[in-house]
Amino acid sequence: MSLTGRHVVVTRPAGQAAHFATALTDQGALPVLYPVLEIRDIEDVAPVLDVAIRLDSFDLAVFVSPNAIEKALALILSRRSWPVGLRVAALGKSSERELARHGLHDIISPPLRFDSEALLELPEMTDVQGRRVIIFRGDGGRELLGETLQARGATIEYVTCYRRAKPQLDPAPLLKLWEEGHLDAVTLTSSEGLRNFFDMVGHLGQAWLKKTPAFVPHARIAEQAHALGLGKVIPTDPGDDGLLAGLMQYFTTHENGNAPSN
Repeated sequence: MSLTGRHVVVTRPAGQAAHFATALTDQGALPVLYPVLEIRDIEDVAPVLDVAIRLDSFDLAVFVSPNAIEKALALILSRRSWPVGLRVAALGKSSERELARHGLHDIISPPLRFDSEALLELPEMTDVQGRRVIIFRGDGGRELLGETLQARGATIEYVTCYRRAKPQLDPAPLLKLWEEGHLDAVTLTSSEGLRNFFDMVGHLGQAWLKKTPAFVPHARIAEQAHALGLGKVIPTDPGDDGLLAGLMQYFTTHENGNAPSN
């Protein structure tokens, strides 16, 4: 197998890396877990609880990430059941799995690209005149989804249900792998995570990173990677499956089956 023995850095937040790490292990790779985003609870849960009381007044609920699903539903479903008529929209297979874990199905979700642009292209998201939409998200983030739906005639309300922070991790294990020639690839799944990773590994790590194949599932992340000077940026299809397929293809065709350096 093309990934056998190859060390692949997984930068997803702690608690969200297991699915991808297992897929890598199944292909013989050696996943190196190095979370570059820390997901924290919000200090004031009152806004989420207020929305929970008013859920029946909305026509559509949008969750921007699995984190939004986990944090919001932990608060909401402990106090009430989900309204039968309230449709749910989300991005990506991980979000669909998380919603299903909470008993929510029939999700509005783009099948191929897992971003706001793809979600906004779906028929259910185009005719929203007069509809009330609640968007569950982290602190900050892109405004494209809400602004576009509002321009289409929807009434938008946001609720912040988690915070993001940069972890304080020692880069020494990564630097050691790089120095020994054992770090074969890095996977980066958000622009914010990429920027955090770049800072976290320091100047020496940045020099190594610029020479290391970096696999990214979205054009925005690739653009950010090029801006930071990364020299081997490999775009992949979305999600864990896309990243895994991109890794396998790269190490089969570009490395011509060379054995990993371990």
